[in-house]
Order: sequence, then structure tokens, then C-alpha cells
Amino acid sequence: MIFYFSGTGNTRWAAQQLAAVTGERLLFIPDELKGQSTPDELEQSTSDELKGQSTYTLEADERIGFCFPVHGWQPPAIVRRFIRRLTIKNPQGHYCYALVTCGDSIGRTMEMLNADLATRGLHAQSLFSLVMPESYVCLPFMFTDSPEREQSKLSEADRQLSQIAEQVRNRVGGLTETKRGLTPWLFTHVIGAYFNGHMVHDRKFTVDSDVCIHCGRCQQVCPTGDVRLNADGVPTWQHDGTCTSCLACYHYCPKHAIHRGQITRKRGQYYFGHP
Repeated sequence: MIFYFSGTGNTRWAAQQLAAVTGERLLFIPDELKGQSTPDELEQSTSDELKGQSTYTLEADERIGFCFPVHGWQPPAIVRRFIRRLTIKNPQGHYCYALVTCGDSIGRTMEMLNADLATRGLHAQSLFSLVMPESYVCLPFMFTDSPEREQSKLSEADRQLSQIAEQVRNRVGGLTETKRGLTPWLFTHVIGAYFNGHMVHDRKFTVDSDVCIHCGRCQQVCPTGDVRLNADGVPTWQHDGTCTSCLACYHYCPKHAIHRGQITRKRGQYYFGHP
């Protein structure tokens, strides 16, 4: 089985390619979390109080894969919440791996992931990172890639993923094929800690109602259901702690009517497979 999370589609593509090669089932983490406690309730609970665990039984020789984008040089909060609730009844002897997508480097994301997995009796034996086109544009130094850079990244990712898929298919262990960057501890535990502690929310999202065409695309692509259309067909955000700041609503908007603060008014848009 492959547990995955994706906002703008980079990781969805990678997970689908892995599933095609291994023949294993894809499980979308937000869907797996539906019907359970809200994120705010989870944050207020102790580990002993967490009920309704996500419980799975592996088929014979089934692999365990975790695929997600790096958010602020850390695993996304939604992935970490899912792992806290994850129970696999028969993990012994099953190959476990992780693949993350990123715009550049991943810092100590994999160390954090394996620390979380250890609490569930799991360990990712092989670790991979895949550089994909940039989609986070809410900081002064972060932009979408140029068309040439985007295509270069996609071509290299396609080549690299083919190799990774074969390694996963053959259950090759002991691999660490990741780009951690020059100062991984600083990026993950200082910058990343601030980002994930203070910048993952939906409070800054706005919509230019005179530009919005009420197509509902933002609502359709939001992975957690945080975006909903009001009675006038204008998107609203629920402010209920479910936003992952993946920016899917921003990037998929066909009229660039959605913004997260003023900075994104001067930024480009990207999603995997866009025209």
C-alpha cells in the first residue's frame, strides 16, 4: 500500500507511477482521515486518548510506502497526524520506504519521518527525494520556476522516478537518495519549525470576487475540504484547522482570483499537468 498526500499534484503523479510499477493500492491520506477527530481535537489529545485509529492489514509481500511533499523542510502536519493514528497489524517482514517531493532540498524531513514511524513500530528502509517544480510562493524569496526550469525538473524527475520505482519494486533496502541541503538542521529545526508552527493556516486567503467566475475549481481541488463556495458561489475558508497551506486553491484558480496575502499577487501559478 502507498499512503500519499498531494496538493498541486507533484506527489500524486509520483505515487501513481510507483503504484503502476508495484501494482499496489493508493491511499490518499486526507480521505483516510475523514470521519475521525478534527486536527484541533487531535492536538488537544494525548496519545492514550486518540481513538478511531487507522488500522490496516497488509497482504502477502505488500510494501508500505509513504509519499508526500516537503512542507517547510518537514513532513506536512497532516501526514504526521495520520502516522500518529496509524496501526498496521502485520508490519513484520514487509518492505517500507518513503519518497518525498520538494522544490529544492528536504533538510531533515526523513529523520523526522522515521522518528514518527518508530512510534508505530515502522521504519522506512529506503529514502528518496524527488526535485519537482516549485509551488510554494508565499515567502519573498520563493517563486514558481521558469518554463524552462520547470521542464528541466520534470524531465529529470521522470528519469529518476523510473529508477526509484525499480528499486522499490525489487525491495532494495538501505538506500538514502535524498537532497538534504547544506544546512539541514537549520532549515528543518529553525526555519521549518517556525513555518510549520506559525504559517500553516488559511487566515490570509482572500478572493477577488469581481474576478472570480464561480467555477468551483478551488473547492474541488482542496485536499481537506477547507474551501467551500458560499451562497453566491464565492470560495470561503473554514478556519477550522484543516488547511495544509498546500496552495492548491491558489494555483488551480483559472483567473488568479485567489491570493494568500499581497505577495502572491505578483507570483505565478503551477500545478502538475497544467497547460
